[in-house]
Amino acid sequence: MQFKHAFCAIAMSSLLSLGVAPVFGQTQTPTAPDNTKVNERDRTKSSQTADNAKDNAADREMMQKIRQSVMDDKSLSTYAHNVKIIAKNGKVTLKGPVRSEDERKSIVQKAQDAAGPGNVLNQLTVKPETGK
Repeated sequence: MQFKHAFCAIAMSSLLSLGVAPVFGQTQTPTAPDNTKVNERDRTKSSQTADNAKDNAADREMMQKIRQSVMDDKSLSTYAHNVKIIAKNGKVTLKGPVRSEDERKSIVQKAQDAAGPGNVLNQLTVKPETGK
C-alpha cells in the first residue's frame, strides 16, 4: 500500500513541476479558438480563400513569396505568421488578426513588394494581446 501512495506522490510532484495543476471533480470546458468568428465569415461562398488560387501557378508563386517573406521576419508575432494570404489573378487578399498596427503595415508592405501597389486588399485586423 505504501508503494501506491509513493507512486501517487511522485506523479503529483511531476505534474506540478511541469506546471500542470490537476483538477479533481471538475470538468473543464475547452476554450474556443480566438478567431472562430472570422473563420465562420470565411466559409461563405463569396469569401476569398487560398483554394481560389489553386489552379494558377503565378498566383501560387506570389503567395509563396509573400509567405516566405512573412515567415523570415522573426520580429512578427505568431498571429502575423499565420495570416491568410490569398492570390487570385495577380490580386492579393490578406486576412486575419495581427498584434499591432506595425505588424499590419509590415505584412501589407511585403505583399505590395510582391504584387505591386494597388494589387493588395488588406483585411487584416489588429488584435492586441490581452493582459492575464
